[in-house]
Amino acid sequence: MTPAPRVAVVIPALNEAASIGRVLADLPRPPVARVVVVDNGSTDNTAEVARKGGAMVLGESRRGYGQACLTGIAWLCAPERRPDILVFIDGDYSDHPGELTRVIEPIVAGRADMVIGSRVLGSSEPGALLPQARFGNWLATRLIRLFWGVSYTDLGPFRAIAFPSLLRLGMADTNYGWTVEMQVKAAQIGLIAVEVPVSYRKRIGRSKVTGTIRGTVGAGTKILWTIFREVVKPGVR
Repeated sequence: MTPAPRVAVVIPALNEAASIGRVLADLPRPPVARVVVVDNGSTDNTAEVARKGGAMVLGESRRGYGQACLTGIAWLCAPERRPDILVFIDGDYSDHPGELTRVIEPIVAGRADMVIGSRVLGSSEPGALLPQARFGNWLATRLIRLFWGVSYTDLGPFRAIAFPSLLRLGMADTNYGWTVEMQVKAAQIGLIAVEVPVSYRKRIGRSKVTGTIRGTVGAGTKILWTIFREVVKPGVR
């Protein structure tokens, strides 16, 4: 019998004490063997709640969603910790952690290298996916299709990727461009990427991105900049 893949989860977290415990409690174990919460400079007791929930907690004072993800990846690169599949999920309880098995299934079955949990294809609670987020997803995914011929519907944070494939991408973005960088680079090197529908609900607490004008503008600008940066790189199309 083929052994079950080793599945790890990375959760970037900034002031998510009210929600992180619920995320950890809902993650299915198995298949999840290891959970890493990267505390990105929280001023509440996010780290304490995460430890009580059974997670390995890493501190990362350099702010940025992508930076927190990179810190988690670096820690998992040690041979004794290295997973077969890495899952990313937010710490605000907007995603449904119990759907993780659905998200990793195409990789486990050998049908994909990367899976994006699509909130557009799934069911979203009214008011959960705000109009500015929907428009940003629509624009970014159409630009990806235009430049690289790969169709996505979402840049959703709930995603899974085979760990060796992730390392091939050479991820570098430290903030808002993280998700789109991953999808663009996957298209560039020919990874097999699929989407599965996932559920989405209103997050616990206020969003650091779409909950503010500054965050919305900053995220939108960085996403577009990331796409066009990759377009002008020689030899990437």
